[in-house]
Amino acid sequence: MKFIRLKTRTKAFSLQEVLIVLLIIGVFMLIALPNLMPLVVKAKSIEAQMQLKYIYNNQTSYRYLYSKYTTDLYELDFEAPKTVRENGTSNYTYEVLSASSTSFTARATAITDFDGDGVFNVWEIDQDGTPKQIVKD
Repeated sequence: MKFIRLKTRTKAFSLQEVLIVLLIIGVFMLIALPNLMPLVVKAKSIEAQMQLKYIYNNQTSYRYLYSKYTTDLYELDFEAPKTVRENGTSNYTYEVLSASSTSFTARATAITDFDGDGVFNVWEIDQDGTPKQIVKD
């Protein structure tokens, strides 16, 4: 028996062609990245707004029970999520700055500089229940 070897050629991209395409994609990403940074900051700030709303709801419940607000997050049954420094997912630290019988102020401070400009995002909420951005990143 005689075997016949067929010469077939598989069409494929060369290594150089693949590298050129990756280089072009990288250049496009560098051009687009500064335009996308505000969206990244906005998405990450949603975490702070949600947690501050949770603190507000717990403060409201606490006031109904004790006729005052509290500065102690433990009394509010609020356990702050682990931050990225603690191998968690949270980008903010939370604290109650002041509390009286009629008002309170809670703050979320970013521990990550989202856009690398040296400014850290800060959000606050008070007894009115609307989160406000104090320092914009």
